[in-house]
Amino acid sequence: MLSTLYTLVDRLFPSIAYNFSKRWFEFLSSRDSGRHMLFMNYGYEAEQPVPLSEADEPDRYSIQLYHRVAGGVDLSGLDVLEVGSGRGGGASYVRRRLGPARVVGVDLAESAVDFCRGHYAVPGLTFQRGDAEALAFPDGSFDAVINIESSSCYERPERFFAEVGRVLRPGGHFLYADVRARDGFPEWERQLAASGLEELEREDITERVLAALDRDSGRRRRLIVAMVPWGLRRVFTEFAAVPGSKYFYEAMIRGEKVYRRHVYRKPN
Repeated sequence: MLSTLYTLVDRLFPSIAYNFSKRWFEFLSSRDSGRHMLFMNYGYEAEQPVPLSEADEPDRYSIQLYHRVAGGVDLSGLDVLEVGSGRGGGASYVRRRLGPARVVGVDLAESAVDFCRGHYAVPGLTFQRGDAEALAFPDGSFDAVINIESSSCYERPERFFAEVGRVLRPGGHFLYADVRARDGFPEWERQLAASGLEELEREDITERVLAALDRDSGRRRRLIVAMVPWGLRRVFTEFAAVPGSKYFYEAMIRGEKVYRRHVYRKPN
């Protein structure tokens, strides 16, 4: 019922859906004061498992999604921005394992930024509060921008895509992944094309994401039971795309929603 209501609101009143999603994220973030929830993406089952440290292993599938998306280009020595950095696990992994000179994580949720500033002590990694549709950086500040599973919650995604183009240096890359309804593809692609960025790669990774959700379902259910009040667990089951949930998981099974990975480049 609630997932059906959200679907209707998402289509008819995107700004309401945006604020609804933001409030859920802030609530869930506030429930976890430890390291139980450093990622909130759906994950990715890699053909060849990514070598991980013991500390990173519990978040394997979420990390593998970052590795697949952010590893789309060589980030060695570059200045990287992640928009929608959430609880910071992805930005931390990228800085520690993919070799950029620095990573800046930006998120609208103040509780998430506060958590990241208190939790991570990684040289070259910083976090700040910011709006994806009005990034507080000068033109040409970064060599790469990462955005994973976040833009579908923005009120005006086309403004975000334009901001990506603005803050990238010439020749810089936009490393991007999200899940969208198939019938919304024309508008999504129009918004991306309007950014002026050149598409280099496009990949449907839905099957790999679903496989990760299947393998990680037990951990996700345990986290929901541990952190979410009983009356809200069904809602969070939908947003966590636990197998059997209708809004994301079953919609991806039916092909109504598709998870795609993209690499874009700003022309020289």
